[in-house]
This record gives sequence, structure tokens and C-alpha cells, in this order.
Amino acid sequence: MNTESNRQQPEEDAIAPPSSRPDTGQSDAGQSNSGSADDAEAMASSAATEEKPRWLQYQLRCPQLPLAVYREVATHLRQLDAVETGLLPQTSTEFDYLQSQVGGLWVRYLEVNAETCQRQIEAILEYYGERYRPWETINRQ
Repeated sequence: MNTESNRQQPEEDAIAPPSSRPDTGQSDAGQSNSGSADDAEAMASSAATEEKPRWLQYQLRCPQLPLAVYREVATHLRQLDAVETGLLPQTSTEFDYLQSQVGGLWVRYLEVNAETCQRQIEAILEYYGERYRPWETINRQ
């Protein structure tokens, strides 16, 4: 049995939202881009005219929620199409047994998917909020 394929994706413990990745000039098949300069210019001009997708993002917290539950919520949200999420670091300088080990949770999705995603996200967060404590919004972008 191949245990490599059964491992969780490393993004589960992501601390901050991923930034946009620069174009590497390689196709999806991994072949190098050996086109002419005209091809490169055409690609650059078409990329400049296309609008970048707009992401909606916000950060939430539940101050006494355990780390394991934060991870469960993040994993649950990641199961939704076009939703990315991760954990925020704890910023408190004081140790408190009742305080969460995590500072919060970030969630983001494309604006074009907002209607569907927001309803599904709210349903999942409500589920956990009823079982533990209500969520507090830290930041919304």
C-alpha cells in the first residue's frame, strides 16, 4: 500500500493565505516554453487584457476552540469547490490554558462563486459555532 497518497496535503497547516504564483513560463506538462518572441508578446498582451480573478477573504476566530477542531473546520471547508482556508498563528504573548493554540482561521474564495460558497461556508461555521462557541470576524476583505 502506498502511504504517500494517503497523507494529508501540507496546506492543512498553512499559516497565511497563499500568494499568487508567478508564471514560470512552463506548460502544465512541464515542458519549457521555447516559443518565439512574438508568441511571448502575444501571451503577455492577452494576459494584460484579462482581469485577474478577485478573491473574497476573511478571518475568523473562536477564542477557546482547540487546535484539533480548528483543523477539522479548515478541512471541512476545503472540501468545498473553490474554497481555500488555513490557520492563523496565535498572537497572544500570555499563556492561558483556556485560550486556543490558534489565532484564527482564514477563508477565501473567488468572487464569482460568492453566492454558493458563502451559503455553504456559513452552514459549516454555524454547525461548529452551535457545538462550541460563536465565531468572531477578525477581518474581512
